[in-house]
Amino acid sequence: MPIENRPLREQVKEELIKRLGRGTIATSEPINEGQLATELGVSRTPLREALITLEREGVITSERGKGFRFTPLSAQEFRDLSAIVATLEALALESSDPGHLAATAPRLLEEARAFSAPQAPHDVIERYDDAWHDLLLSGCTNDRLMKLITSLKVTMHRYEQMALGDQDVLERSAVEHERIAECLQRGDVDAAVVALKENWNSGMHRILEHLKD
Repeated sequence: MPIENRPLREQVKEELIKRLGRGTIATSEPINEGQLATELGVSRTPLREALITLEREGVITSERGKGFRFTPLSAQEFRDLSAIVATLEALALESSDPGHLAATAPRLLEEARAFSAPQAPHDVIERYDDAWHDLLLSGCTNDRLMKLITSLKVTMHRYEQMALGDQDVLERSAVEHERIAECLQRGDVDAAVVALKENWNSGMHRILEHLKD
């Protein structure tokens, strides 16, 4: 696992989410912390910190004497998470400063159009989506709301990993982002909120196509 200039526990957490989404970690077996630490090339301390964080976020569970275990993927959980995050992001967008939204709209539109290009690499879809939505909501000053959204998205990432490499998912997401940005350029925040909710709803159905109950 490459080491970056940020807390190791965060890198470990992201790597675990990726492995879970790719299906390379079994949810039916307890997590072997020693083996996993060796595979990741880290000590057990940052690994345990990452596991504890993921437990708080609902990604894993623990039982006394049995250790940690990943929570199985659930179509219903993903539906519930999508509905919650869509509502919270819509609230954050409605709470944003109109002037900030107008100033940010050209960049949002530019990045959405650039990412829909055929040469856009598949393996950056998650980072692109997070960064784009972060920029979209960067005018929201409700810190508690934004932290809640960020926390819930961590749990969602293990579902979104299943759609990596799906060019149709990539292109449709970018087109939907363009629609949101175009609404903001016209100064129509209400329409942008509707488009944002549609983006989350259609994204939910795209992921569910890859997921079985």
